[in-house]
Amino acid sequence: MSMGDESGEGSSRRLQVRFVTKLDAPFKVPAAAIAIPADLARFGLSSLVNALLQSNNADFEPEPFDFLIDGEFVRMSLEQFLLAKGISAERILEIEYIRAVAPRKEEDPSLHDDWVSAVDGSSSRFFLTGCYDGLGRVWKGAGICTHILDGHSDALTSVCIINPEGMETVTVATASKDRTLRLWKLNIEEPVNHPMRVRAYKILRGHKSSVQTVAAQTSGEMVCSASWDCTINLWQTNDFPAEDDLVSKKRKVGGQVEESLVEGEAFTTLVGHTQCVSSVVWPQREFIYSASWDHSIRKWDVETGKNLTDIFCGKALNCLDIGGEASALIAAGGSDPVLRIWDPRKPGTSAPVFQFASHTSWVSACKWHDSSLFHLLSASYDGKVMLWDLRTAWPLSVIESHTDKVLSADWWKSDSVISGGADSKLCISSEIPIVR
Repeated sequence: MSMGDESGEGSSRRLQVRFVTKLDAPFKVPAAAIAIPADLARFGLSSLVNALLQSNNADFEPEPFDFLIDGEFVRMSLEQFLLAKGISAERILEIEYIRAVAPRKEEDPSLHDDWVSAVDGSSSRFFLTGCYDGLGRVWKGAGICTHILDGHSDALTSVCIINPEGMETVTVATASKDRTLRLWKLNIEEPVNHPMRVRAYKILRGHKSSVQTVAAQTSGEMVCSASWDCTINLWQTNDFPAEDDLVSKKRKVGGQVEESLVEGEAFTTLVGHTQCVSSVVWPQREFIYSASWDHSIRKWDVETGKNLTDIFCGKALNCLDIGGEASALIAAGGSDPVLRIWDPRKPGTSAPVFQFASHTSWVSACKWHDSSLFHLLSASYDGKVMLWDLRTAWPLSVIESHTDKVLSADWWKSDSVISGGADSKLCISSEIPIVR
């Protein structure tokens, strides 16, 4: 069978190809080999697959596809790809197609009163935002704010859902420029007609400067925080006074008596960074990872407090995440447009194994997809969120929902991206098909 060039990309010599996919019906094309022009690239191939699908099903809605040969994305014409990879054009070429990883829907932005500096989408039932107006907010979806976390006296810098799938009561943590962290308990399933204001059950004091980031241990028993004071503190999350906690106090704020709150103290402080510690993650019970403006990524032993590993990248770092294959790859971004990824299992780990350089300004956030070995996102001061796959150096999708710097971003419900920006917007890009 021979197929003409339905994409208008010109004609050239022809290749024998067979399209294959792991997708279910109605996305399967006939398995027979066909002859197609060698100068077809991604757009032309996508048009061709859509034509084949519509020939079998007139009701099929055209869908953007991506294409892989030998596990690598095709980002040039087939002819150029075969030449670059040294693949023979004489054999039948097997081309796998997948649904393009790009949002099918953009929700209406949820407006805040100031910069949206932090987001956490780790729960499938809700997500959390932190804002420069000093408030945290809980959302069930676009425009549906159910709770307002009220208590900080300065901008929020980081938010963290401590037990994302808690049955009824969910615990969250917030970090602020007011040098404190606060812990909150929420009943997410309780019906509310308008946002409910919530007070923290515990204040964590001890940092000497703005708290920049907070992360929870997987068990939810502890959180760690990092600050402009160059330290990382570890805290208990229990809601009763621990041995190291101060007695509950009533404080006067603006002439009004504030509710009694337990004030927690850090039980461990990790020291080693020489500048602001901008990001921490706690992916395993025994280890914490941190990134700093001192250009280093460090791995810490929680029990001993020792610094086990240092990776220096030559740039001040803003963000860090652990994921990918065996949940072992380290992604980080900072004071240049490059998203870097290291594999600490390989010798010479000071050199990144991947570098993605499509942004045009500092990288402010990065996050691995929770159930894919290949996918992650990045956000930047260039106003864009980019979706990446380790199998190609080009972004799979560029989300341009913001009109100013993007300060924070995360995955939500596995098929959506939430992002916050200096335009005071919380944006949701949804219906993103991720092939696991």
